[in-house]
Amino acid sequence: MGDRYNIHSQLEHLQSKYIGTGHADTTKYEWLTNQHRDSLASYLGHYDMLNFFAITENESKARIRFNIMEKMLQPCGPPPEKTEE
Repeated sequence: MGDRYNIHSQLEHLQSKYIGTGHADTTKYEWLTNQHRDSLASYLGHYDMLNFFAITENESKARIRFNIMEKMLQPCGPPPEKTEE
């Protein structure tokens, strides 16, 4: 029984420390937004991926970087309206 409590408290600590790990009340929209932002940040951080996107879209690297930064604001569109229960 002590192991189960210990694992649960470790998971709660991890979820409070890192936003992207989610929690019990994370909505589908929040989870997808975190996933998209993580992916976009990874693309910006890996120089070769940025070059690849620039070549495939026939744009400059600065324009691709700007477009990716713009997508990070609302990667999945506007948030859905919350229904009150």
